[in-house]
Amino acid sequence: MGFLARLGAGIKKGPSFFRDVVEELKKVRWPSRKELVSYTGIVLVTVTLIAVFFAVIDLGISQIIELILGQ
Repeated sequence: MGFLARLGAGIKKGPSFFRDVVEELKKVRWPSRKELVSYTGIVLVTVTLIAVFFAVIDLGISQIIELILGQ
């Protein structure tokens, strides 16, 4: 099967693909506003803690390198 034939077959499947997408989105359980705010807070706190952790590690490694190089 050539490229154009495969392209044509894919285009014919397009409408059914989008119908399937809409059907699947109807099955999704969307979070409430309260849940969404809670989850967002958890993500922000986690990202902040990880950023602070890596900043401390980076500072420590740079201090060790300065001691080794004697600068």
